[in-house]
Amino acid sequence: MLGLAGSTASRIPGVDARPATDLPVLLPVGGGGRREGLFVRHDGLAFLDLKARHGLWLAALFVLWWGAAQAATPQGVLWPIETLVKWMPFILKGFVLNLVISFLAMAIGTVAGTALGLMQVSLLPPVRAASWSVTQFFRNSPWLVLLFAIMLLFPFELDFGFAIVPVPDWMKAVIGFSLPIMANISEVVRGAVLSIPTGQWESAESLAFTRRQTIWMIILPQCIKRMIPPWINWYCILAMATPLCSIMGVEESVTHTAQALNAEGDRPELLGPFYMFLLIIFFVYTYPITRISIRLEKKYAVKI
Repeated sequence: MLGLAGSTASRIPGVDARPATDLPVLLPVGGGGRREGLFVRHDGLAFLDLKARHGLWLAALFVLWWGAAQAATPQGVLWPIETLVKWMPFILKGFVLNLVISFLAMAIGTVAGTALGLMQVSLLPPVRAASWSVTQFFRNSPWLVLLFAIMLLFPFELDFGFAIVPVPDWMKAVIGFSLPIMANISEVVRGAVLSIPTGQWESAESLAFTRRQTIWMIILPQCIKRMIPPWINWYCILAMATPLCSIMGVEESVTHTAQALNAEGDRPELLGPFYMFLLIIFFVYTYPITRISIRLEKKYAVKI
């Protein structure tokens, strides 16, 4: 009897034997897979499995590389760390312009994207079709191509008859970045509106609310919490993409870094410290924002 019970228990899927099922199951990354160096394989997929010691190894390699750069410094010139400290204010001044471009582009893209997203849920088929076409065009266009198009095709000044307003390159960059942000925010708004249960629309209709009143007073207030996490994610993506405008000569952090290196004679040992510092300031700025986004996403997750 015990032997029969034991043999029966051993066939319980997921308890004593591997479950015999063809359904996809998400397995934990840390266990149950085949290890291959820094990777763990599950069903043909490779996951990076980093430990704390790997971070220490990277830090040790960085220290060794830094020492080699110091040793390669010619006699009679400043060491790389001293040179970097001298140029830090100049590089940070360019980074401020990166932040200004990201703020303005996100503001313009959010306003235009909200309007475009609401047009995608319009009851008029021509409005829906036109807004969908605009959204898909800018959403699936390379950011660098859009930036080149705006930089080269947009006029350098606007003549209003009574006044001539110059358009600097950094403002063209704002316009160029706001277009893909507009398209992606449009999809965020459309998805948030469609995620609201239909009972909300029916209840508003039963209370004689117009469609405009329903959207502005009932639907959109419920969408805000759902839109905050993806909105923050798109801002982080935008902030990290702003160095692209350096290709067109905008005086931002990457351009300032290149100018500082040119002023120091393009010394090879300065490339690593200068661009590493540039990576660090972008990481220090965007990483806390991404952590906030993750916390908000967990907080405002839809409970089913």
